[in-house]
Amino acid sequence: MRFEKHFFDFYINSSIHVALSAFALSWLTLIEYQIPFDTHVLLFIFFASIAGYNFVKFFGLAKFHHRSLSSWLKIIQIFSFICVLNMAYFAVQLQTKTLFYLGFFALITFLYAIPFLPKKFYLNKQQNLRNVSGLKVYVIAVVWSGVTVIIPLINNDRLLDSTVIWAFAQRFLFVLAMMLPFEIRDMQFDSIKLATIPQKIGIKNTKIMGVILACLFFGMEFFMPEKALGKLIIQFGITGLVILSILFSRKNQGKYYSGFWVESIPILWLVLTLLFG
Repeated sequence: MRFEKHFFDFYINSSIHVALSAFALSWLTLIEYQIPFDTHVLLFIFFASIAGYNFVKFFGLAKFHHRSLSSWLKIIQIFSFICVLNMAYFAVQLQTKTLFYLGFFALITFLYAIPFLPKKFYLNKQQNLRNVSGLKVYVIAVVWSGVTVIIPLINNDRLLDSTVIWAFAQRFLFVLAMMLPFEIRDMQFDSIKLATIPQKIGIKNTKIMGVILACLFFGMEFFMPEKALGKLIIQFGITGLVILSILFSRKNQGKYYSGFWVESIPILWLVLTLLFG
C-alpha cells in the first residue's frame, strides 16, 4: 500500500494528472470541430503541460536548493527533462504557424515563473507575473484556453473565426470557475499582497462568482452552431460537477480534493463524450 501511495503522490506532484486534464480539453476541442485525433499536437500539449507546470512549481526550489534537493524532487526533475525531450520531438512535427502561437503562450508561462518586473510592479521578492496583484488566476485561464482551444485548431488549419473566439471565451470561463477551489485552498499559503479572488471578496462571494461563471459557461453553449442533445446533457452534468466542487471547497481541503478530484473533471468530460457524445 505504501508503494501505491508514493506512486499516486508522484502522479499528482509530477503534474501528470494536470497534463491529462489539458490533454482531455484539447481532445474535446478536436471532437467539437469534428477533427480526427491529432497525435502530434495532443501529445505535445501533454508533455508541454508537465514540463511547464513543473518548471513553474519547482523553479525556485531548484534555483536556491539545487545542492540539497530531496530525492523526490530530483526524480521529478529527471522526469521533467524526459518530458521536455518528448515535447521537443512532437514540437518539430507541428506546423510553423502553430509554433508561432505556442511561442506566445510559452512566453507567458516563462514570465509567470521567472523574475523580470521592475520593483514598482511586483509585491513580493519574486518579480514575476505570478506575484502581480490579482493576476495569477487570469493568466492561467488565458494560457489553458489558448493551448486547449487555439493550438489544436491552428495545427489543423481551422480558421480563427467568431465561433472559435466564442469557444475560447467559453473555455476561459470553465477554467476560471475550476480554478476557484484551488484559490480557496491556497488562501492559507498565498501572501495577502497577491490579492487573489477569495482574498479580495471572501470565500462566500467567491463561491457565488464560481456558480455564475459555471452557469455562463453552460449558457454560452446555446449560442454555438451545433447543439446536439447528448452534448448538452453531458455539458450540463459537467457544469453541475464544477458548481459542486466550488460549493464544497474550503481552505482546509483534503489533500487530493482540488489536485485530483477537481482536476479530474475535464478527464471525466472527455470520457463521457467518447462514450455517449
